[in-house]
Amino acid sequence: MGNALSLSTCWNAHRYQDGMALAKEVRDMGFEWLEISHGTPVTLLPGLQEAVREQVVKVSSLHAPCPAALEVQGDAPDAFEFTSPRAEKRRRALSLTVATLEMAAKFGVDRVVLHLGRVPMKEATAGLEALALAGGLHGRKYVAQKLEAVAQREKGAAQVWSWVEQALDELLPHCERCGVRLGMETRSHFEQIPSVKEMQQLLAKYGGTGWIGSWHDFGHVQRQANLGFLDHAAFLGEIAPQLTGCHIHDVQWPHRDHQIPLRHGGVDFERLLPLVPADLPLVWEMSPRQKRLEIIAAREQWQAKFG
Repeated sequence: MGNALSLSTCWNAHRYQDGMALAKEVRDMGFEWLEISHGTPVTLLPGLQEAVREQVVKVSSLHAPCPAALEVQGDAPDAFEFTSPRAEKRRRALSLTVATLEMAAKFGVDRVVLHLGRVPMKEATAGLEALALAGGLHGRKYVAQKLEAVAQREKGAAQVWSWVEQALDELLPHCERCGVRLGMETRSHFEQIPSVKEMQQLLAKYGGTGWIGSWHDFGHVQRQANLGFLDHAAFLGEIAPQLTGCHIHDVQWPHRDHQIPLRHGGVDFERLLPLVPADLPLVWEMSPRQKRLEIIAAREQWQAKFG
């Protein structure tokens, strides 16, 4: 694959009734690869399979859940989580992930992006981002709120951690059966799993299996770096050997992510991209609000800069 650029269907799936037409737009924009995202309607999948057979596009990855849960309206990837206090929701999260692994195998794809859940705690990220935006980053109020959030998160994580590991334990044989690897995605909110330490723990336990690795979302990690929760380059450098792929998007400081790459300079790709191993998909995951011509121009700029 050679660090091939891929375009996530989260950008355009809502505009199509036919997967072949969606694939042709992606190819016309200069992308040979696409990621089938969690918000892609199941009705588009037959056309996308046809597009793959006819070599219109290639599929780099699927983002769980794919197909989406039929009982959920709209794009809601976190409607069912491994960390839900309700056992039936945890079971549904597991069954949706297994279905995604099986769908990936049907497409001949060997990697799936996965959300792991969240810690039960009072939401802290939005308040910290608001303070940062108002110029209060690292001020007394900010530090107090951040310390409180850290304490709450540590307490809450202990309540749900066994459910995360149980889910991964149960998914491992399905990964092997389908020949598909899971990429545990780095998240944008402090309440979400995994944190830096949790990613380290999970990779230490599951990385050696060959079926579970990390999926680095540049925009999400940058949001947490902007709030002082981690050092982006240090974190990426540590998990890079066990990466299965990356999501690429820019951030308008401090938290407006899923922007067109290279547009705001919020993510230092020149410094960070060399840390990513070769032969991994770089999936452009952008908001549907981003403009087609601006994406095409940014892709050309990216190719000129990074090859």
